[in-house]
Amino acid sequence: MRLIRQDLARAVPDDSPIFVGEVLRQNLVAEGDASLLRVTAVTFRAGARNKLHRHTTDQVLVVTAGRGIVATEDEHLRVSAGDVVLVPAGELHWHGAEAGADFTHLSILTPGEMTIEE
Repeated sequence: MRLIRQDLARAVPDDSPIFVGEVLRQNLVAEGDASLLRVTAVTFRAGARNKLHRHTTDQVLVVTAGRGIVATEDEHLRVSAGDVVLVPAGELHWHGAEAGADFTHLSILTPGEMTIEE
C-alpha cells in the first residue's frame, strides 16, 4: 500500500502535442506503479485544453478543482469539482478549462493507445 497526495506544487509543465495552452501534470499512479491502471492529475490553466482525441480504453475524469468543459463533437458538458465523467473507449472528445478559470481533473485509464485528431 502506498499513499499518494495530489499536490499542484509537484505538477510539471506538459508540452505534449495534444495540449493547447498551459497544462501541468502530476503522475499519481504511473505505468510502472500498477499493471492495469494509470491515474494522472492534469491542471489546465485558464482557457487551456486538449485537442480532439480518442482512447482505445474507457477513460474516467474526476474533477477535483475549478471549472471546465468535457466535449464531444455533439455535446458540451460544463463540469466542476465533484463531477465524474465516463468517456467510452473510441469516443472522440476533448477537455479543458473554461476561459478565466483553471481546471484540474484526475484522468483514470487502463493501458491503451490514444489518437489525436488533427
